[in-house]
Amino acid sequence: MAKNIYVGNLPWSATEDDVRQAFTAYGEVISVKIVNDRDTGRPRGFAFVEMEDQEALTAIESLDGADFSGRNLKVNEARPREQQRPRW
Repeated sequence: MAKNIYVGNLPWSATEDDVRQAFTAYGEVISVKIVNDRDTGRPRGFAFVEMEDQEALTAIESLDGADFSGRNLKVNEARPREQQRPRW
């Protein structure tokens, strides 16, 4: 079973390949998705990485607080998305 991992405090210059490379050291990365701002299209500074359960837990432990291009990552298990209110 796969786990979804939240990766925060990414530099805006980070690419999906950069994030994938950081997580590959801990196991197979199923997917990486950097979230972009809806209006500007620019990265918002966080991403989601999907990995197998045990590998994901090891990656979370190892990378939370780790330096990534001069920024300390915030890495934890992603929570389910909450219902959003419509933007008016």
